[in-house]
Amino acid sequence: MFKRLVTTAVLGAALLGSQAGLAADYTLKFGHLANEEHIWNKAAERFQQIVEKESDGRIDVQIFPNEQLGSEMNVINSIQLGTADMTITGESLQNWAPKAAMMAVPYAFRDSEHMRKAVEGEIGDEIEAQIEAQTGLVPIAWFERGPRELTSNRPIKKPSDLNGLRLRVPNVPLFVDTWQALGAKPTPMAFSEVFTALQQGTIDAQENPLSLIESASFDEVQDYVNMTDHVRSWIYVVIGKDKLESMPEDLQKIVLDAADKMQSYEEKLFAEDQKRLRKALKDAGMNFVEVDQEAFAKKATAAVKASLTDEQQKLYEAIQNL
Repeated sequence: MFKRLVTTAVLGAALLGSQAGLAADYTLKFGHLANEEHIWNKAAERFQQIVEKESDGRIDVQIFPNEQLGSEMNVINSIQLGTADMTITGESLQNWAPKAAMMAVPYAFRDSEHMRKAVEGEIGDEIEAQIEAQTGLVPIAWFERGPRELTSNRPIKKPSDLNGLRLRVPNVPLFVDTWQALGAKPTPMAFSEVFTALQQGTIDAQENPLSLIESASFDEVQDYVNMTDHVRSWIYVVIGKDKLESMPEDLQKIVLDAADKMQSYEEKLFAEDQKRLRKALKDAGMNFVEVDQEAFAKKATAAVKASLTDEQQKLYEAIQNL
């Protein structure tokens, strides 16, 4: 009987030891706003696979799409409090780091290559340094976003067509100021609330890249995609600085290397996705409207310059001179 008890105890201890060996040393809670099929989530899953494999399970990456951890701003706050670890975020960072406003300035970039020069050069370094210093978040990868387009239930071809339009915008002062100057009535609102607000008629329009217009099913509540191309922007994958630095150097390197691979993977997905999005939205019943972009740009640029601080103006001029 005693021998059987000892044997059972030894087996139990061995089992517990085995289970302990399988437990991760670190957990990364990675929350974002896109749905499971969005290329950002697919990129996050690639990051998860690489990190868990390369760390031999010492890091457990848990992904929470669809704002499961809250809105973009909520997740940023959670990372700062230590209850979440990673997210995908963009121009909202300017609420802490003013230079991050450059990530989504209306009509600031001529094309994708112009934007890449800024992000991967000294301008990007300057923006990232302020983000890290002011927010405690470390940018570890960046994704290009498709140009932001305006959706509505009436065609918008020129700035005067915006008069009185109740337009959802992110909680970004520059966006609010610019759309207000263009004649719309901008309303900051969490992304998760937009569909219902459009459905109920609380707002008339919203603006986002084609990828989010599709993934949020805005074709069900909006008739037109007005091709304003008003913002070419990028978005960062960020991790809490405290969390990253809590890991030994070998695991930090695995995370950063995986982030580089995630960025390359997402870039490939993005190029493929842009080719099919317009057709998919047309097939879903949306009408694409060609817009007088020059008229929008001219009016928007004046509003943008008036909204920028001296610090932001310097970066804006540096971008124009690239």
